[in-house]
Amino acid sequence: MHALHEAYPDAHCALTFETPFQLLIATILSAQCTDARVNLATPALFAAYPTAQAMAQAPVAHLEELVQSTGFFRQKAKNILATAQRVTDVYGGVLPHTIAELTTLPGAARKTANVVISVCFPEHAEGIAVDTHVQRIARRLGMTRSWEPVPIERDLLKLLPRDEWNHVTLTMIDHGRAICRAPKPLCASCPTGIASRCPSRERWLGRRCGAAHDGVRTSWASGRCRRRTRRSQASVRRSTTAVHLAPHAPTCGRSTGRRVTRV
Repeated sequence: MHALHEAYPDAHCALTFETPFQLLIATILSAQCTDARVNLATPALFAAYPTAQAMAQAPVAHLEELVQSTGFFRQKAKNILATAQRVTDVYGGVLPHTIAELTTLPGAARKTANVVISVCFPEHAEGIAVDTHVQRIARRLGMTRSWEPVPIERDLLKLLPRDEWNHVTLTMIDHGRAICRAPKPLCASCPTGIASRCPSRERWLGRRCGAAHDGVRTSWASGRCRRRTRRSQASVRRSTTAVHLAPHAPTCGRSTGRRVTRV
C-alpha cells in the first residue's frame, strides 16, 4: 500500500462537511449517488439543519425537497430524520464512534460507519470501508478473491497494518477514479510503483474485449456483443412461438387466412 500512498499523498474524503454528524448524513445520501451530486445538495440542507437537534425537528417534506436530487429521496429523507432523532434522543446529540453504535442508525450500514470513523475518529478505527472502488482494485491487485464487502474487508484487515486502515479506502478511491476504472483500466498510465505489483496489468494490456478477469465489470465492447446476442435470441423465440392455424384461432384473434394476428 506504500505505492498507493506515494501516488495519492493528498487523498481525502470528497464529501463536504463540517461536523461528524454532517459527514454521516452526507454518507447516507451518497448511496446510489455520486459525491459531487451530494455536495450540491448538502449546503442547503446543512444551512437549514446544521445539527442533529435541528434536523430532528425538520418536516420530512422539507427534507425530501432538499435531498431530492440525490435519488431515492423519500427513503433518504426518512432515514436522515430518524437518524437525527436517534442521535438526539439516545446519544444526546453527540455522534457515537463505534461500528456497533453507528450501525443502529437508520441508513447507516458498516461501510458508512467505517467512513465516519476513519475520517472523524481515526483513533477508534475498527475496519476498512469497502465501496465499489475498493472492491474492484483489491481484486485486481490480488488482495482478495471475494465478491462481498465484508469478506473483502476481512482479507484487507489481515494484509494491512492498523495504521493504514484509515487511508486505504481514500487512496483506492482516488486510484479507481483516476486510473483503475471499472470498464477498462488505464494500465499504461498506472504509476510504476503500483503497476509493478499488479498481477492483472498484463492481462488488461493484452486484451481488446471480453469478460473481465476480475469479475467486476466487462468492457463496453463485450457488453454490446452480449446485448446483441440476447436480442437475437429473443427475436428467435418470438418468431417461433405459438403461430396457430386459422381453424384453431382464438376468439381474440383475427384470421388472415393461414395465420392469426393478435389485435
